[in-house]
Amino acid sequence: MNTNAPVVRRAGALLAAATIAAGLAACGTGTGDSSGGTTTITLSMQNANVELSDPATWEIVQNFQEQNPDIKIEVSGEPTAQHLQKLTIAAQSDTLPDIFWVYATTAGSLNDDGKLLDLSPMLDDLGIRDNFADSALANFADGDTQFGLPYQGLLTGYYYNKKILADNGLEPPVTFDDLLNIAETLSAKGITTISQGSSQSSFSVWAFLTDLDRFGYEDVYQDILSGDASYDNPDFLRLYEHIAELADAGAFPSNTATQTYQQAVDAFANGEAAMLDSGIWSSSYLQESAIAGDIGFWVGPTYSDGVGEQNIVMNVPSAPFAVSAKVGSDPAKLEAVQKFFAYYYSDEAQQVLVDKGQPPVTTYQAQVDAAKNSVFAAVLEAANGLPSPSAQPDLVVPEPVASAMYDSIYGVIQKQLSPQEALQLVQKAFESNT
Repeated sequence: MNTNAPVVRRAGALLAAATIAAGLAACGTGTGDSSGGTTTITLSMQNANVELSDPATWEIVQNFQEQNPDIKIEVSGEPTAQHLQKLTIAAQSDTLPDIFWVYATTAGSLNDDGKLLDLSPMLDDLGIRDNFADSALANFADGDTQFGLPYQGLLTGYYYNKKILADNGLEPPVTFDDLLNIAETLSAKGITTISQGSSQSSFSVWAFLTDLDRFGYEDVYQDILSGDASYDNPDFLRLYEHIAELADAGAFPSNTATQTYQQAVDAFANGEAAMLDSGIWSSSYLQESAIAGDIGFWVGPTYSDGVGEQNIVMNVPSAPFAVSAKVGSDPAKLEAVQKFFAYYYSDEAQQVLVDKGQPPVTTYQAQVDAAKNSVFAAVLEAANGLPSPSAQPDLVVPEPVASAMYDSIYGVIQKQLSPQEALQLVQKAFESNT
């Protein structure tokens, strides 16, 4: 990738109920005006420490408040599972936050229940509808109702350490057989191939979710949701058997079950693993590591026994922002939310995303200095020109089904479930939640 080349992004443990309920008042929709003429709106996110875990959103919020001193944004967050449970309780008590991150399927259900604000008029008033690729909005719409707007992009795959591979006589992989050979070679030398961490982060299986699309997921998931097909099918079984092959080859760290995703990132950054299952959001963190100059990015393996197009990349909108319907009855809040979205989707804020290692969610053409941001540039270069599924597999199903997907994959990785048992676990979740 050329330095400063333009980059175009397509828009891509639970607390007790009593404890959660106690915090709802602080996050719910209240009056738009407070003393001094300041309008306060709430923003609830899926990270316990938004400033640390989501520096792009944090900086965008701070910039917006500096430019709009009459508007205050109260930012709160919890781990994903707790956050989603909190939203469920808040919806029942009609105390949803003003703006909040949420799974698309959950947002769809909230919209069906009349809990969300239709954002279509806002898009038209701001004149920004054409700033998005069609898929960026279509994933969060029901007919003419726009119940969500893209938050950040999901561009996922494997970071890899070029030096570890080269020092062991290995080339960057292309096929699954290449990956399996790397795992067998490195395991024999006591080197971890893929750094993974499931503790408090069971969702951290992005590369394997993309693999589902290499075995036909996008073509069949709607039939699975309707009951006309099953997750427990021969195509998915072959994928899970391949995951078991990697586990048997010693591809994963022995402490996968006890380390968190961040600890897995740190292990890779410290040169303790050849690869890391992650996404573009980790690029800025890895850029600060001692191995930054040795980091490449791989979109994942092609499979000779896969289904459909194999040379793909997961490059899609993440879960959306949604807005409480109650905001629509408070003119001050409505105006504040509209101003925030006007800024969030401005070129200035989209460049903040880029500066923090995120691709734009609009069609804004960002400038990336590949010399200073080599890791970020490597991700974009690897994904350039490749087709993508329309959505990540876990984001088009109910949250309990998504959780079962994560558990099934980690169950095989940790040798706690056979491939067949893993498929049955997810199928039971489909049957119970659709």
